[in-house]
Amino acid sequence: MNRRQLLISLGVLPFANIACSFAASERNKTVEDIQNNWKTLLPASANVSVSLEPIKKSRDEWKKILPPESFDVLREEGTERAGTSPFNNEKRTGVFVCAGCDLPLFTTEMKYDSGTGWPSFFTAIPGHTASKKDYKLVWPRTEYHCIRCGGHQGHMFNDGPQPSGQRWCNNGVALKFIPAENKS
Repeated sequence: MNRRQLLISLGVLPFANIACSFAASERNKTVEDIQNNWKTLLPASANVSVSLEPIKKSRDEWKKILPPESFDVLREEGTERAGTSPFNNEKRTGVFVCAGCDLPLFTTEMKYDSGTGWPSFFTAIPGHTASKKDYKLVWPRTEYHCIRCGGHQGHMFNDGPQPSGQRWCNNGVALKFIPAENKS
């Protein structure tokens, strides 16, 4: 090892230890802990729905209330272009809700950077999504949607990180973000 490699290694070592200890503390949380913690991340003033009662609206009603790009994804099962969602870089603590009906679907504890260009999560809030097989690209995929309004959110793959091994690849225009209250 030359001197330059040694200095780089020594300079990076303290940061590697911090990253390892953070990863170890996160590993102590189970998927169930993260899934059940979602309500603590909502501010008291948040206007969200926790009802799972299905919403029925006509295509024209949805078209009137949703922005065109959200309508395309939520109601027509379109896909936004990769890398265009501001939620890719969202780092604040909070909850992601369906852009169609405000049902909470994910939290920032569930989010990770998959490198795909779409907001990705390793799990979802239990009971808030439903899935079906999608054959649009010839091979089967698991499409998931909001249980309340039926809005298409994205696709789930089994190539995600632990602890679940899943990647819930979501369209950003199908979501809204509600930041947690600042407790400081």
